[in-house]
Amino acid sequence: MQLDVIPAGPIDTNAYLLSSPDRGEALLIDAPGQVWPEVKPLLAQRGCRLVELWITHGHWDHMQGVAEVVRATDAKVLAHADDRALIETPEIMERFMGERLGLEGVRVDHWFSQGEIRSAAGLAAEVRHVPGHCPGNVLFYFQAFGAAFVGDAIFRGSIGRTDFPGGDHAVLLRSIREQIYTLPPATKIFPGHGPATTVAEERAGNPYVRG
Repeated sequence: MQLDVIPAGPIDTNAYLLSSPDRGEALLIDAPGQVWPEVKPLLAQRGCRLVELWITHGHWDHMQGVAEVVRATDAKVLAHADDRALIETPEIMERFMGERLGLEGVRVDHWFSQGEIRSAAGLAAEVRHVPGHCPGNVLFYFQAFGAAFVGDAIFRGSIGRTDFPGGDHAVLLRSIREQIYTLPPATKIFPGHGPATTVAEERAGNPYVRG
C-alpha cells in the first residue's frame, strides 16, 4: 500500500489516498473541496484508477469534493446511514453554517455497518461506528498496516467538536473509549485534521478523554 495524505479545502481537511499499484486500484478516504486536482496526478503516477470513496462522516468539509471526484472517476461512494441526511441534503449544513458551501448531494452506493469488514483496492478494513462528533462518524481500521482513519472523532491531543447538528459530547467520549482506545496501542491514528498520532499516545495524554 502507498499512502498519500492530502490536506485540501478551505480548512485543510485531510483526504487519504491508499493505492495498490500492483492491482492498479486506489481508495480515497474523504473528499474535501479541490481535492480532485491533487488526486488525479497521483493516480496517474501510481498507474491506478479510483474504485471507491469512503466517507468518514457527512460534514461539509469532508464532502465538498465528493461530487467532482465521482464525476471524474465513477468511483463508488460509501458512508454510514446515520449521516444520510447530511450527505443527501447538504442544505442542512449550509443552513447551520449560515453560508453557501458549494455542496452537492451525492448518491451513496453502500451504507456501512458496525463491525463490517470492507475491502477495496485489495485492502481490507474493519468499520467501527464512532458517533458523537456527528451521528454517522466511522473509522476504518486496517489491521495489516496498523492504521486507523478516524474522521473527526479524535485528533492529536484533542477531540472533535460536538456543537454541530447531531453532536453529543458524552456519546463522543464513550465512542472514543470503546471504539478507538480498544485498538492495539501501536495503531497509528490518521485524523480528519492535523498530524497523525497513536492510540497509546492519546490514551496516555489526551486531556479530554484518558484511557
